[in-house]
Amino acid sequence: MTSLQSGPAMRIGFAGTPGFAAAMLIAMLDAGRPVALALAQPDRPRGRGMATEWGPVASLARAEHIPLFQPQGLKTAEARTPVTAIPIDLLVVAAYGLILPPEILAWPVHGCINVHASLLPRWRGAAPIERALLAGDDETGISIMQMDAGLDTGPVIARYPVPIAGRDTAGALREKLARAGAKAIVETLARLEREGRLETTPQSIAEATHAPKIDRREAVIDWRTSAHAVDRAVRAFNPVPGARTTLDGELIKIWEAEAGPGRFGEAGAIVRADANGIVVACGEGALLVRELQRASGKRMPVAAFLTGHPLAGRARFGPANG
Repeated sequence: MTSLQSGPAMRIGFAGTPGFAAAMLIAMLDAGRPVALALAQPDRPRGRGMATEWGPVASLARAEHIPLFQPQGLKTAEARTPVTAIPIDLLVVAAYGLILPPEILAWPVHGCINVHASLLPRWRGAAPIERALLAGDDETGISIMQMDAGLDTGPVIARYPVPIAGRDTAGALREKLARAGAKAIVETLARLEREGRLETTPQSIAEATHAPKIDRREAVIDWRTSAHAVDRAVRAFNPVPGARTTLDGELIKIWEAEAGPGRFGEAGAIVRADANGIVVACGEGALLVRELQRASGKRMPVAAFLTGHPLAGRARFGPANG
């Protein structure tokens, strides 16, 4: 067991980009923690018009008049120097999205701590929320860890379990974890201030699992798998990138569904379609689809979808690999 120590009147920096990270920054500010600077990824084009928009952390930093840095990367001295010219005692990191080189890890007097959306060492990496849902985990959580040169490999300061509800989507679970993470980082900073140190425990290498970034190809539904596996995929890829398939050759995204048991025939075949939903045969069981979207349309419940797009007699989802 090691410890992270600090002195009085900490100068804190923050690194994060999306809404998940903004929840941590808001909580720190609400708790009266002054933030000396913020790091966020560069503003990027978003939406249908692809207009450049500020990300959540960048927007908050600007609104709160926190010095903001948005380098494309931190590998070069030229990119790092304006940042590290500001002395800080501790850097809090949450979903920043860029790898911190050794020079940044060594910059704060007392190092860097990360708010990670899993119970480490399970699901180290970029997509812990989606991977937990795909695996059918019934629990995840927030880990506060001291950062080192590895990918989420540093010693853990604290873990905060969060149950996964049966119908949680990635979006819903991310919101739960953001709330838990906001509470966790405020408690951690208060403990560091109160006790002057944070005890840490090394992670078990043997128990580590990895959560690589989601590849859009993973979101293609394979109807040959079980209905429960398809249901987990629908929830894991909601809201991004959306679980997709084809319906008689047309691209379709499925947003809400529920798995059921039984044997229903060839995978992808439509067993029943009415206002209550579309029942689709899977390799094992069947999926009751309740909400879906055509490539050129809006998300809609099945009843509205069928009103505008009645299914042909031999319509089917798939092919299974499509």
